[in-house]
Amino acid sequence: MPHRQTPRAANTPQLLQHSPLIGTIAVRTPRAFSRGMTTAGSFHDLKVWRDAMTLVEDVYRVTSRFPSQERFGLTAQLRRAAVSIPSNIGEGKRRKRQRAFLHHLDIAPGSQGEVEVQLEIARRLGFIGQGDYTRVLDRVAEVGRMLNGLIESLQLWTWMDSVINGPHPCPTGAGY
Repeated sequence: MPHRQTPRAANTPQLLQHSPLIGTIAVRTPRAFSRGMTTAGSFHDLKVWRDAMTLVEDVYRVTSRFPSQERFGLTAQLRRAAVSIPSNIGEGKRRKRQRAFLHHLDIAPGSQGEVEVQLEIARRLGFIGQGDYTRVLDRVAEVGRMLNGLIESLQLWTWMDSVINGPHPCPTGAGY
């Protein structure tokens, strides 16, 4: 009896590619992704989004103890920067194109940097204790590591998509 190869689903093209950085890889990508669309699922499913939301809660807790005269200064800036991180993840995930998702993810580390600097300012001014500072800063760093990992992963997928399908022409010329 001849060997029958199980047919692949029509929506899963396969790529066999060698790269000096990552070696030889064989990947199946869904057609929706290969057309540049973001992968299925909600931003609620992303651990980085959930941890960024916990960071927002932590920032609101510690800033609630800042002096009242800082309500429209450092308190507002720190809260706004913290809120920006999960907001950009959520907005980007809702976009229809992978490049747009990556664009929003690229903004989030800037907000993460703002939170880090503003926490340091709060510590130096005596608005936050060393324990709270260390705890929140550790969460900021963890969210940053997850963001960078997600960005690198999506950039790899975008590169592989371009190898499989070539560049995507955009009818508007905007490149998205």
